[in-house]
Amino acid sequence: MFWYHEVTKHSYTSVRSHPNRLSWEDQPNVFKQYPETFVRYKFDMDEAEDNFLYHIAGINAKKSYPGVEYYLRMNPSAGALYPNELYVQLRGIEGKPDGIYHYDVAASAVTLLVQLEEDEGLEPYLGYREQMQGYLFLVSSVYWRSAWKYKNRAFRYCLLDAGHVLGAIEAAALLKPHAAVIRYGMEREMLNHMFGFEGREWFTAAASVAVPLRGSRVLPIEFSLPYAEAARTFEPNETIERAYEESMALKGCKREVRAPNFTYKKESLQEAIFRRRSQREFTGEAITKGQFGYLMEVLSWPILSDCDETVNVYVVVNRVIDMPLGLYQNGTYLKYGDFSHKAGYLCLEQYNLAAQGALTLFLTSSGENYQAFYQKAGIIGHRLYIAAEYLGLGCSGIGAYYDDEVNVFLENDDMILYALAVGR
Repeated sequence: MFWYHEVTKHSYTSVRSHPNRLSWEDQPNVFKQYPETFVRYKFDMDEAEDNFLYHIAGINAKKSYPGVEYYLRMNPSAGALYPNELYVQLRGIEGKPDGIYHYDVAASAVTLLVQLEEDEGLEPYLGYREQMQGYLFLVSSVYWRSAWKYKNRAFRYCLLDAGHVLGAIEAAALLKPHAAVIRYGMEREMLNHMFGFEGREWFTAAASVAVPLRGSRVLPIEFSLPYAEAARTFEPNETIERAYEESMALKGCKREVRAPNFTYKKESLQEAIFRRRSQREFTGEAITKGQFGYLMEVLSWPILSDCDETVNVYVVVNRVIDMPLGLYQNGTYLKYGDFSHKAGYLCLEQYNLAAQGALTLFLTSSGENYQAFYQKAGIIGHRLYIAAEYLGLGCSGIGAYYDDEVNVFLENDDMILYALAVGR
C-alpha cells in the first residue's frame, strides 16, 4: 500500500482527536486568471465548439449565503474548493488560432497562452508522434485550495476531483464524433516547468478528443510562461508534495483500447450534464431494478486509457425494488443484510446520504499507479453522477470514510478510494 494512503486514513478516533479548524483569512481563491495582457476568447453558446468546452467545466449554478457566494460547475468538487485547473491545446478548431490555452472558468473563456507554429505542439510530451487535430487537455492540481481545508488528505481529493474533470471531458465528448482518451503517460516535470507552476500547481493527467493527422510531423514546443497566481494564498505541505513526486512515474501500465458503448440520447445527455448537482440528502425512497441495472451497466464500460488500473465497485443495495438487500461486488452478490445504517456510519456518520440513499458505493483498488487509479475512481464517480441525473435520480460523492472499517466490512485489504450514494 502506498505510504501516503496509509498515513491519511480516517478512523473514528482520528476525526475526533484532530478536529479541523479553518483559517478563514487564508482561504484560497478557486479561480485562476492570467493577466489582461493575454488574449481571451469568450465562449459563444451558439458555436458548437464553445458549447462543447462550456459543458466540461463551465459554471452551472450559484448559491448565496450571508456574506458569501458559491459558484458551482459542471464537475463536482469536495467542499466546492475546485483544486483543478484545465489547459487545452487547440489545433484545427474554427474561430481560434492553433495554440495552448487556459480554461478561464470565471470569465467563461479560454486564454491564449502560447500560439503554435505549424510543426510544433504538446503532442510529444504526451507520447504522440503525429499532430493531433482537435483538443489535447491537461488537468492540473492547485493542491493548497484543498489542503487549506482537508490538510494532508487533500491529495486524495485533488486526484478524485481531477478524475471528475476527466469524466466531464468524457461526457462532453459524447456530444461530438470522437471519444475521449485519457493519458497518464506525460512528461510532468517538463510541463510543470514550462507552464511556470513553481511547485504550487502540478499536472496529473491529460485527455485527447482529437484525431491524428496521418503523415504529419510534430516537434515538442518549448516555452516558458511566467508564474500566474492560482490561489491567492499558499502554504507548502511536505507530505502532499512528496506523495505527488513519488507517484509521478508509471510502472507496468496496460492500455485500454476498448471504447465504451454508452446509450445516452444526445439532447437528454446535454441536459443531464448541465443539471448535475451533488445531492445533499435523500428521501429514503427506493429506485427500480431497471434503474439499478442501467447504472451498473454504465459503470462497467471500459475507460479508454494508456494506463488502466483495476478499480473494484462494491455496492450496498439499501432500497431497490425487487432486489435483495445486501452487498454486491462488480455485479456479484456477496452477502445479504440491511446494511444501510452501517453504510451511513462508515461514511463518517453521514446518514442523510449513505443510509438514506438507495445505493451506497465504495470504490477500491490494489493497483500500483496511484495517480492513475485514483483519477480513474473519479471518472467512474462522474459516470455515476451523469447516469443518475439522466435517470432523474440524485448522486453525492463522499470522500471521507473510516478506511480500515470499510475494509473490514468489505472483507478486503484494498485501498478505499471513494464512496458515493445514489437515490431519490
